[in-house]
Amino acid sequence: MSNFSIPQNYESGLNLYDTQVAIKMVKDFFQSLLAERLHLLRVSAPLMVDPKSGLNDNLNGVERPVAFDIKYQDGREAEIVHSLAKWKRFALKKYGFSVGEGLYTDMSAIRRDEEADNIHSIYVDQWDWEKIIHRDARNLETLKDTVRTVYKVLRKTEKYMAIHYDYIEEILPHDIFFVTTAELEEMFPNNAPKEREYYIAKAKGAVCVMQIGGALGNGKPHDGRAPDYDDWALNADIIVYYPVLDIALELSSMGIRVDRAALLSQLEASGCMDRAGLPFHQAVINEEVPYTIGGGIGQSRICMFFLRKAHIGEVQCSLWPDEIMEEAAKKGLQLL
Repeated sequence: MSNFSIPQNYESGLNLYDTQVAIKMVKDFFQSLLAERLHLLRVSAPLMVDPKSGLNDNLNGVERPVAFDIKYQDGREAEIVHSLAKWKRFALKKYGFSVGEGLYTDMSAIRRDEEADNIHSIYVDQWDWEKIIHRDARNLETLKDTVRTVYKVLRKTEKYMAIHYDYIEEILPHDIFFVTTAELEEMFPNNAPKEREYYIAKAKGAVCVMQIGGALGNGKPHDGRAPDYDDWALNADIIVYYPVLDIALELSSMGIRVDRAALLSQLEASGCMDRAGLPFHQAVINEEVPYTIGGGIGQSRICMFFLRKAHIGEVQCSLWPDEIMEEAAKKGLQLL
């Protein structure tokens, strides 16, 4: 079985119907406030892209997208998106956004190679957002300011839900703690990256782990990152400690996007220079797309966190391995 477990004596604070009501409350409040604070406009987004465009998210470079042919387009190939990390940057230019303005979408994806557990599903739903910035704003201060803004929205959402539901207590600290992956390696040299995240998240409550993707002192990256959207020197994950499962829970991944120099450097470091000729990558290399910052915020993840659920299947519909379904039924865990 995958890393799936149900905490002893766990009981959901809400039945199925009330869970649906609460999910809507979380989503409505959070996305409205996020759009207001980051100056974002909701736009329509694709479920599928042309694999030749280079627009799909390659994630860690090994995950297989869901692909199919289209009968009445001469068998043309299409891929279900993994995320909209690169598409959003194209869209900002296409739709005529200006510096300081941005967009967000309700992104749905299928990640067929994801191993299901308490917090992972083959179905991914997130708010994908992207905002145009000036070239000289490509720095750590811009990244940190944006992280603080997103974190404040998370805290206000928790407060909002705690007001409406007695069983929900506020657990997020007032401030988020910033740390780089290199600093984490120095702090916990004998631990694996995920263990480092757990220890720092449990100690601080909420952390922003920065500079993910490049090799650390041990020659290995903290975690995998595709080389063609985030600048590895200017990206971050928002991670919180989640006491229901006693884990470090990633709620958001974001970053300042690659410019020409960062893209070419990261493609070379990853052995992916063949991608440089794809339409999206050529647009970045030729400086035909705007400089941006953007990220993804897991919708089911934050609903799970704010509603204090033990399994992501309590807040989203997906397909689960038989052993998870059987164990959930034994323990009275109601998956949607």
